[in-house]
Amino acid sequence: MAPHLLPDSSAFSLLIAPDARMEQLATGAIWSEGPVWIAGDQSLLWSDIPNNRMLRWSAADGLSVWREKVEFTNGHTLDLNGDLLHCSHGLRAILRTPAANGIPAAQISADSIVVNQYLGKRLNSPNDIVVRSDGTIWFTDPPYGILSNHEGYQAEQEQSACFVFCFDPRTQTLTAATDALIHPNGLAFSLDEKTLYVSDTSAVILKEKGFHRLMAFDVLGTTLSNARVFADISPGLPDGFRLDVAGNLFVSSEDSVQIYAPNGERIGKILVPEKVGNLTFGGRDGSALFIVASTSLYRIKTLTRGAALR
Repeated sequence: MAPHLLPDSSAFSLLIAPDARMEQLATGAIWSEGPVWIAGDQSLLWSDIPNNRMLRWSAADGLSVWREKVEFTNGHTLDLNGDLLHCSHGLRAILRTPAANGIPAAQISADSIVVNQYLGKRLNSPNDIVVRSDGTIWFTDPPYGILSNHEGYQAEQEQSACFVFCFDPRTQTLTAATDALIHPNGLAFSLDEKTLYVSDTSAVILKEKGFHRLMAFDVLGTTLSNARVFADISPGLPDGFRLDVAGNLFVSSEDSVQIYAPNGERIGKILVPEKVGNLTFGGRDGSALFIVASTSLYRIKTLTRGAALR
């Protein structure tokens, strides 16, 4: 077994080959976040938040700056039409970049704002985002982009809490799905979409022990209920995460990507040289795990595939 692979159960070998190699594909960021795989041109886009830019990597072209002055985007995902959705700290909004032939446009349009207010007040700073199979857009809204000018613009919080939101683009309705977390961050649906997993990263600010949880909620229409702890992540905090086709959760942490079975048991860890911010599956068959960790982009080949690739 390679030294960067730490199995907790025999199931680990069904997900990661014993000789799987960790590759550093690119570096030079300050804090990497929000990776999204673009199948149309076999590329990965991600945010370098403090540098206020988005980066691109592909096997054909290597590393490049995809877009600058991006209003401190964080998380990204694709909607059902293949358009690229962004969480913008700077504009305190969800933005959309249209796609042509499966590839998002290089420049953002003036009418790109999807939603930026709830009950007539500005959002905090949308952080991560997913789209359910019915087209509804779910995102978290912690305050990290308004606490200073490092990852956004310092400002007063207008919302009464840090919600997980559900936006229905058909009705233009924004619903606060829950306020049960202090600072909700990463999120992903279970395979049957009956459960929404959400990470709480409030310890970043509160400096208290115990707030490094991955939570699970029952999904009831556009609201969430039955909050429960799915797993306590250590060391560090759970930020972004993804599911594979078997429902296993690949979760970011300070020293690794930690893998959890759907029942909450940890399967093992993939050690990463830098603090992990987020991750996603990609590649031609969806089996490559792309990891954005502090300054760099890493890749490791898996024996599984991502659950939500479009």
